[in-house]
Amino acid sequence: MQFKHPELLYFLFVLVIPILVHLFQLRRFKKEYFTNVRFLKELSIQTRKSSKIKKWLLLATRLLLLTALIITFAQPFFKAKDSKNISNDMFIVLDNSYSMQAKGNKGELLKRAVQELLENTPENQTFSLITNSETYWNTDIKSIQKEVQNITYSPLPFQLESAMAKIKSRKSANNKDVIIISDAIGLKPKQLKSIDGNFNTYFITPEAEQKNNIAIDSVYMNQTLNDFYEIGVNLKSYGEQDNAIPIGLYNNNKLVAKTLVKFKKSETAINFTIPKKDFNGYVSINDASLTYDNTYYFSITKPEKTNVISIGKTEKSGFLTRIYTTEEFNYSNSTIETLDYNTIEKQDAIVLNELENLPQALVTNLKSFVEKGGNLVFIPSAESKITDTNRFLGTFGQIQLGTNQNANKLITKIAFQHPLFQSVFEKKIDNFQYPNTKQNFELKTTNPAILSYEDQSCFLTSIQNQVSNVYVFAAPINKMNSNFQNSPLIVPIFYNMAQSVQKTGVNAIKIGENQPFLVDTNMSKDEILEVKNNDEKFIPTQQILNNKVKLQFDDYPIFAGNFGIYKKDEVVRNISFNYNRSESNLEQSQSQLLSDYKVVKSIDSVFNSLLSDRSNDEIWKIFVILTLLFLFLEVLIQKLVK
Repeated sequence: MQFKHPELLYFLFVLVIPILVHLFQLRRFKKEYFTNVRFLKELSIQTRKSSKIKKWLLLATRLLLLTALIITFAQPFFKAKDSKNISNDMFIVLDNSYSMQAKGNKGELLKRAVQELLENTPENQTFSLITNSETYWNTDIKSIQKEVQNITYSPLPFQLESAMAKIKSRKSANNKDVIIISDAIGLKPKQLKSIDGNFNTYFITPEAEQKNNIAIDSVYMNQTLNDFYEIGVNLKSYGEQDNAIPIGLYNNNKLVAKTLVKFKKSETAINFTIPKKDFNGYVSINDASLTYDNTYYFSITKPEKTNVISIGKTEKSGFLTRIYTTEEFNYSNSTIETLDYNTIEKQDAIVLNELENLPQALVTNLKSFVEKGGNLVFIPSAESKITDTNRFLGTFGQIQLGTNQNANKLITKIAFQHPLFQSVFEKKIDNFQYPNTKQNFELKTTNPAILSYEDQSCFLTSIQNQVSNVYVFAAPINKMNSNFQNSPLIVPIFYNMAQSVQKTGVNAIKIGENQPFLVDTNMSKDEILEVKNNDEKFIPTQQILNNKVKLQFDDYPIFAGNFGIYKKDEVVRNISFNYNRSESNLEQSQSQLLSDYKVVKSIDSVFNSLLSDRSNDEIWKIFVILTLLFLFLEVLIQKLVK
C-alpha cells in the first residue's frame, strides 16, 4: 500500500493524546461509610468493572477512529500493475479507405467505428487521430467532434507504413499507445514490420457480413475501326454471383448503351461500340455491396494524326511507309545528314533505323525528346561501333548490346500480355511462320522481352519511363538480314510503338498513383492549367516542355469523376479519374496475421483495459467508512455500556 500524502502520517502521533487523557481519568475511589453496606457491596463491584471496560472500549474506538481519519487524508492506494505506461502518448489510426464501406452487423464499418469513437473516447483523453488523408495531433474528442463526424471515405488505400512513419516522427520521452482500426484488407507482413515493437499496439478489425462484390476493373480500347471505337469493359466478381447485372454506358451523363452481364467465371469482359469522336463519360453497374467501384470514368480524345519520323537510309525505311499511312500518321523519313533537329520536338515517335553513327547533338535531342513523352524505336546497324551504341543506350536505362552473333535464329516467343499486343490476338497462337534473323546482337538487360528467340534470348525489349517508351531490337531487320518485314507481327508492333496512349487511347487515371500526364498546348511562364468539374477544382503540379505541359496530380482529386483541363476558360483536354480498385476484394482480409498483437472487439474495451491496468486502486473511501463506523461504535458504547 502507498500514500499520495505520506507526510500526513506524522499526525499519528496525535494518538498519544487520547491515551494520556485516558490515563489521567484513572482516579482513586473515596470511601463512604454507611450504617450498613452489606447490601451495596455486590453493586459496587459490578459498577467498577463495567466502568473500566467502557473506558477501554472508548479508548480503542477513539484510537481507531483517529487512525482511520488520518490515513483517509493521506489517501492510501495500491499501485497499478501497468503504472510505467500511465504517461503514454495515445495515437488512434482509423482506416477510412473504401473497403470500410462494407456493411457489418451494425451498419457500414467506417460509420460504426466513428460512432464508437465519439461515444466511448473519454473527454479528458488526449490523443492524435490519423486517417488515410487527415491527421489531428494532440487533441481530445470534444475538440474534434465535428471533424470526426465529417470523416468521409478516402480514395487512398490504407497504408499502415505511412501511419507508423507519422507516429514515429512525433518524438517524445513517453512510450506510445497505438489503436489501429482497420478491416485489414490487403494487409501484408511487410507492413506489420513497420510497427515499433515497443509500442503498446491494439488492433480493432471490423468485419463485413456480406463479402460478395462486383467491380468495374478497367476500360480499354479493344479495336479501332474506320468510324468507330470498340471499347472493352473488364469486370471482376468476388464471391458467388448468380444473377445477371445491368451495365450502362454514359457519355456526358446521357445513357448511350445498356446491356446485362452474366458471370460464368470470376472475370469477364463486355464490349461497346461508340462513334470515333470525343467521349467523356463512364460505365456503371448496380451492385448492393461496395458502391465505390460500381462506376468507372474515362475519356477518349478524337484521334489526331500521329507524327512519326524515321532517321536512316531511305531504301531501308520503305516498309514503314506501308505501316504509317497518311490516314492516321504524318510520316517522314530523313537521313542523318539532312535531319532538321528542330523537327524532333514536334514528333510523337522517332525510329532510328540502322544508323552507323550517332552524333552527340542527336543523342542530346533524343534524350530530351524521350523525357518529354516521345516514343523512340532503335534498330541497330551491323556496321556501328558497339561502344558508341552502348553509350547511347545507357542514356535511357540499363540495356547494352553484346557481341555480334552470326547465327540463323528463329523468333518463336511472344509476350502476349505486353501492351503492344493488346487486342491484337484473340487467343494465343502456338504455330505460325516464325520470322528469323541471320545476324544479331546479344541484348543484355533486366527488362522483360517482348519477342524472344527460340533459345530464350531477347529479340525486342523496351525501357519504360512514366510518359514514354524506348524500344530496342537485337538485330537489323532489313531484308538482307531478316524476313521480319514479311511477318504479320510487324504491322501491330510498329503501329503501336508509334502510338501515345495518352493521345489516342482510353484516358482513365487512378487517384493517388501520381502518373504524369502530357497535354499538347503552348503556355507562357505566367499561365497555369487548372483541373475542374462542377464539384471540385485544383491546380496540379505542372512543368512546361516546349509545346507540351507535363502535369502531376499527387493525391488529387478527392472524388472520382470526369474533369476538364482548363487554360483560363478554355478546355484544353478532358481527363478522368477513378478510385484504386485494390480493396474491392473483401475476401482478402488478413486479420490472421495479427496473432502476435492485441486484437480487441471495440474501442470501449481498449479504454476500459487501459483504465483498469493503469489506474491505482484508491482505498481511502474504505477508511472513511471505518472512521464513520468507529464514530458510530463510540456513540453506542456511550449509550449502552454503563
